[in-house]
Amino acid sequence: MADPARARKMADRIKVIVAKRLERGIRDPRLGFVTITDVKVTGDLQHASIFYTVYGSDEERADSAQALKAATGMMRSEVGKNITARLTPSIEFIADGIPENAKLIEDLLRTAHERDTEVGQLAETATYAGDADPYAKPREYDDEDPDDLEDDVDNLLGDEAGSETGSTA
Repeated sequence: MADPARARKMADRIKVIVAKRLERGIRDPRLGFVTITDVKVTGDLQHASIFYTVYGSDEERADSAQALKAATGMMRSEVGKNITARLTPSIEFIADGIPENAKLIEDLLRTAHERDTEVGQLAETATYAGDADPYAKPREYDDEDPDDLEDDVDNLLGDEAGSETGSTA
C-alpha cells in the first residue's frame, strides 16, 4: 500500500494530464464538452477512476461516455508517458453525478421555501383553538362580595363531600 499523500499527488497529476489531452482534442466527433471533476487512485496505485461531467443533453452525455470509453487506451498511454511510476494504473471514466445532485438539492430547497411560505401565511390568519392564553390564572374576587369565595369553596368541598357520601350510600 502506497502513501496516501503519494496517491493524492498521482491523482492530481493524472487529472492534469487527462484534462490537457482532452483540451488538445480527441478525433472523435461524439465527444462533447467534457470537464474532469475528480480523480481517485487506489491505495496500491494500480487503478484510477476519473470522474467527469458533460455539458449538454442526455444524448450528448451518452455519446461522450462512449467516446471516452473508446479513448481509454490512448489516455492510459498518455498517462504512462507523463507520470514517474513503475506501473501505469488502469483507467476508468465515471460520469459524475454532481450536476444532477445539485439540481435535486435546488428543487428540494425550492419546495421547502414554498412550504415555509404557505405555513407563514396560515400562521398569519390562524386563531387559537381554545383561549388565547391557555394558562390557568387565579380567579380574582371582589373585595365587596366575600360570598363568591365562600361559594367556590363550598362547591369544591361539596363535590368532594358528595363523592364521599355517594360512595358510602
